[in-house]
Amino acid sequence: MGDFENREREEVYSKKVRAGKRTYFFDVKATRSNDYYVTITESKKRLEDGVFIKHKIFLYKEDFEKFADGLKDTIEYIKANQEVVEKRYEYSETQEVTKTADEDFSFEI
Repeated sequence: MGDFENREREEVYSKKVRAGKRTYFFDVKATRSNDYYVTITESKKRLEDGVFIKHKIFLYKEDFEKFADGLKDTIEYIKANQEVVEKRYEYSETQEVTKTADEDFSFEI
């Protein structure tokens, strides 16, 4: 098996989330032994040269609960301690939708 095949595992599920200038990809992949894990990728286009910069983290099922708890606590802290005044604009092919930053933080686990 080639080096590329070792790094790229079978993709089981994928969810794409556009958020302003960034796009997030939540991908469920399977190991050779069919054990699932999640990769979270942030993709952002660099304005100066048009190159997409990607950052990726791997989240394994034994860490799901602690990760979700930490993320939820962090988001709750920000919402409780800082007023959000920024507005985000997301564009679709049919219409322009305006969201407040507060809406970007809606989150339940």
